[in-house]
Amino acid sequence: MREVGWAMVEGILAGMKPSVKEERIDFGKIHTRWNVVEEEKKLGLKPEDLVKDLMPTAEPFKSIAEAVFKGDATKVESLVNEAIKKIPAKELVDKALAPGMQAVTKLYEDGIYYLPQVMLAADAMQAGINVLEKATGGKLEKKGKVVMHVAEGDIHDLGKNLAKVFLIADGWEVVDLGRDVPVDEVVKAVEEHKPVMVTGTALMTTTMTAFPKIAQKLVEKGLNIPFVCGGGAVNEDFVQQFPLGIIGKKAHQAPKYAEAAAKKISWEEIRRRWHEIAPV
Repeated sequence: MREVGWAMVEGILAGMKPSVKEERIDFGKIHTRWNVVEEEKKLGLKPEDLVKDLMPTAEPFKSIAEAVFKGDATKVESLVNEAIKKIPAKELVDKALAPGMQAVTKLYEDGIYYLPQVMLAADAMQAGINVLEKATGGKLEKKGKVVMHVAEGDIHDLGKNLAKVFLIADGWEVVDLGRDVPVDEVVKAVEEHKPVMVTGTALMTTTMTAFPKIAQKLVEKGLNIPFVCGGGAVNEDFVQQFPLGIIGKKAHQAPKYAEAAAKKISWEEIRRRWHEIAPV
């Protein structure tokens, strides 16, 4: 009887087994969301069509920006190596590398691109930056400094790393203290580097308690700079309980907060107007 029952089960499973056709994989779409592909079919658009107003039209800026947008680090390196012979480094950053990355950032903000495209474009942009820094002896001009860290006791740094990508792409120098950073090390780094703002990330409620301690020590030392706090455990009510605290909901807000801080907008005003200054 048991044999008959098992034979019936095997028969049912065999009938449920789908027939699968062999299909060639298009690796060009491996990092593209399926709904983006479907929308492109309906509208006859490609992602680059949605951000064409952000991209340069004159060469060699156009080709470099497109290579960054497509995440082609090898091509970016080659094009920048050639362009730096005739064009100043800062101009190449402002008119080629930055626009390509800004286009990717825009698509990420709009929910069209995801993390893989951002990381590929960031690597491509960094390839160009490396060429320029080598050509200028490491004297490439930055907008200012931002100190970043993950709270003491916490090792979850994905959010910090993504915010770092957006800051570097926007021309900021990032002092990355890494994961599980003691309170006093954060304060010491702010004293030493004099950044326009500091950021902290915490995934756990047990580790985000470091943020009020950092804020209090910064205030005691007269370092009244915006302290942008983010991560899965952090919410707006929490950051409003201590001085300097500003909510960081999305990684792409980081450059906008840095711009506001560089303009000497107070942390109190940034906290009050964050929806307007760095909308999600």
